[in-house]
Formats: sequence, structure tokens, C-alpha cells
Amino acid sequence: MDKKILIIEDETALLYALQSQLSAEGFKTLAAEDGEKALEMVFSGKPDCIILDLVLPKLDGWDLLKKIKHDDRSKDIPVIIISNLSDEKNRTKGIKLGAKDYLAKINYSVEELVKKIKEAV
Repeated sequence: MDKKILIIEDETALLYALQSQLSAEGFKTLAAEDGEKALEMVFSGKPDCIILDLVLPKLDGWDLLKKIKHDDRSKDIPVIIISNLSDEKNRTKGIKLGAKDYLAKINYSVEELVKKIKEAV
């Protein structure tokens, strides 16, 4: 499986854990720790799926999601949000802005994430 996943996460330990777990599942991974770098990587790395945290330095996840979904080069890339902002209001907002799915950081498993990625790509 040569699917490329861009992980956008500012918590370094979680970023490395996600990279390790997804690599073990056969995915290629790209990583960005802030929204500006992430936006560049969306276009230069051409990922098949994006894992997006919402609370990010430089450009927050909401604005990043809007930019991704309003650009013809990236609008069709599935985005899965993983966030501590786990209430229904934020979940609904994420889906309305174009995210394929929304997982709460405190309440998801790697198996669930891998399943969602495979469904998205």
C-alpha cells in the first residue's frame, strides 16, 4: 500500500507515535508541526489523506482546513480531524467545512484511525 498520509500535529510525541503506527500499517508518512508548513506540504507532498489537529501554531486547523477545501489542487484530499476539541459543535463544524471524519484524541484507537484512513483513500 503506497498511500501517503500527511500528519499535521504540533505535539511532537503524538506526531512521532502516529508516524510510527501508520508506517507499521504500510503507509508512507509526511509530517508538519504547524499550519503554514502543513499547507506547503499539502501541495508539495501530494498526500492521499491528511490527519489534522485543530490547535496549531502559525495557522490553526480550522483555517488550514478551509484553505485545503477551497483550493482545486487539494479539495478532494480526504481530511480526518483528530482533536482535543471533542464536543459535538466542533465535530459538526469540521464535517461542514469538508472533513471526512472527526475523532477525539482522548477517545480513538490506532485501529479505528487506520480503518478510517483506508475507507477514505
